[in-house]
Amino acid sequence: MKPKKSINPYLLLLVGILAVSTAAILIRLILLEASALVIAAYRLAISALISGLLLLIPHKSKRTQLNRKDIGLLVLSGVFLSAHFAAWITSLEFISVSSSVILVTTTPLWVALLSPVVLKEKVSSRFYWGMAVAIIGGICIAISGPCRLNAVGLSCTGSVFERGSQTLWGMALALFGAWMASGYMLIGRKMRLKMDNLSYTTAVYTVSAIVLILVVILRGEKVLGYSPQIYALFVALAVIPQLLGHSVLNYSLEVLPATVVSMALLGEPIGSTILAVIFLNEIPSTLEIIGGIFILLGIVISVLPESKPNAV
Repeated sequence: MKPKKSINPYLLLLVGILAVSTAAILIRLILLEASALVIAAYRLAISALISGLLLLIPHKSKRTQLNRKDIGLLVLSGVFLSAHFAAWITSLEFISVSSSVILVTTTPLWVALLSPVVLKEKVSSRFYWGMAVAIIGGICIAISGPCRLNAVGLSCTGSVFERGSQTLWGMALALFGAWMASGYMLIGRKMRLKMDNLSYTTAVYTVSAIVLILVVILRGEKVLGYSPQIYALFVALAVIPQLLGHSVLNYSLEVLPATVVSMALLGEPIGSTILAVIFLNEIPSTLEIIGGIFILLGIVISVLPESKPNAV
């Protein structure tokens, strides 16, 4: 018998990036009927349910006993993840898909910034150069609401305060989402030493879903009674970007260098922007494109490892 051919890991990585790139588009469509908090609650609840069912299938798992501190970290990670989705999804109500996804993709910058304190890991000196470049990109996006870049130069409309404040609020929400995702990832790096990925994500998804459902109920928001199309989009949001996308990316980290996967993740805002142009007719402005390029370049500068000098 001929040995089975394994799937090319780079092809899987491409599938993962395409899958996660659909999230913003699906959310924009659901926002026509449901609020950001409801979308986040459904996304995590369906993901937790499916992940829990997958746990029933026999698989290799780490059976390390968890102590009270570990359980506390799992709960905290779930709170971080619920805040991440609530903030990021809400940001899509105020700024474009491209700006929102690019800003929330800055998570690696914040993980690296906190690593020396939380994980006692040193960061390279050029990380700070990358952060400076990314900040320039953020400024470009911040002024993209009221201002336009044309052949004459930079021109801003009369409603600078109103449109500018809306853009800044959307940016703040997207960045807050990135910060919360950083907390989730930092805890995940610690807990993955004791738990396998499926067990960890199931626990965290469950906590996140409970938190979001409680918030939705306390706010008195509509939970049921949506159209069949919206329920289908809820399921698609949980299955395609959340379970398929992130599962493939986690697998890629096991078979490909971390730097390769980190760089590939920068394809998410590009993919989301292309999908937004196709399905939402949402074309980013010149300033948004310039800002996005600076932010992605800043992440590249920060994430790529420094080359080691050759031994003499």
